[in-house]
Amino acid sequence: MTPLPMARLQQLRRATQLGFFALFLLAPALNLFRFDLSETQLWVLGMRWSLGITALQQHQVSPTEAALSLVLRGILPALLFVAAFLAVAWRYGRIYCGWLCPHFSLVEGLNGMLHRASGRFSLWDRQTSLRAGQAPQRRWWPLFLLSCLFFGFLWSITLLTYLLPPARVWSHLLSANLSAGEARFIFIAGGAFTLELLLARHLFCRFGCAVGLFQSLAWMANPRALVVAFDRRRARECRDCSTAQAPGGSACDTACPMRLHPRNIKRMMFSCVQCGQCLTECESTHAGNTPNLQWTVGLDAVRETLRQKAHKD
Repeated sequence: MTPLPMARLQQLRRATQLGFFALFLLAPALNLFRFDLSETQLWVLGMRWSLGITALQQHQVSPTEAALSLVLRGILPALLFVAAFLAVAWRYGRIYCGWLCPHFSLVEGLNGMLHRASGRFSLWDRQTSLRAGQAPQRRWWPLFLLSCLFFGFLWSITLLTYLLPPARVWSHLLSANLSAGEARFIFIAGGAFTLELLLARHLFCRFGCAVGLFQSLAWMANPRALVVAFDRRRARECRDCSTAQAPGGSACDTACPMRLHPRNIKRMMFSCVQCGQCLTECESTHAGNTPNLQWTVGLDAVRETLRQKAHKD
């Protein structure tokens, strides 16, 4: 089967990100998944998911039946989900982050806004990455700042709907009748999310997200896992590798939304989210030719790791 061009693959990735972003926002309202603290009730796929504890308290089942229900309906499904999630990460790395995670989708969008406003993808970038004659468009600053604020508080409200009835939360919010607890949660969490989106988007994704961290650990443990391979014999070509996003050369470095250097060894790519943007940039500068960067998996990934070690030594 002929692999999809990277540009087409990026379109597919955007579609999966958009779909999961909508699912994340709508899941509580549709009772697809949430835990209602007011009822102490788990909802899954529109159904009340009972672990048998309430039935035991009401003397409707025996302790043995309640324990069996807890194992079969609580512990076992959780273990299977975690095992499946880590199995995918063991093979493909942080693919959830790069292809589904709604927070990472925001990181990429905010990166683009900030780049238009300042010529940088992060406030901590030392140099701009603008084309010759191009200047920062300062009109993007208000949109960037308002987006950080809007999504920071949208995140806090959405997380609250995973814990309390969504209809009640939105009703209280729209009528300006929030309870003290609801207001504290929204404003404290919203302020924290806003600051994180504004100042530490990449730092949080790389070092602060437990979901990403465990995917990275599983990926690092597998030498056959999907990895970006770099043809070091053609390294000279990277000096003049320029695109619209990276006019100064080394396009793959600028393209990475995690601010990594994709030509590095696997250990230095610990937080790679397998978004493929570095490969897309590399492919765009090698029209009709084999790119310097390519995804590889299995035995080819092992060989790439061995080449990296040999090069380092």
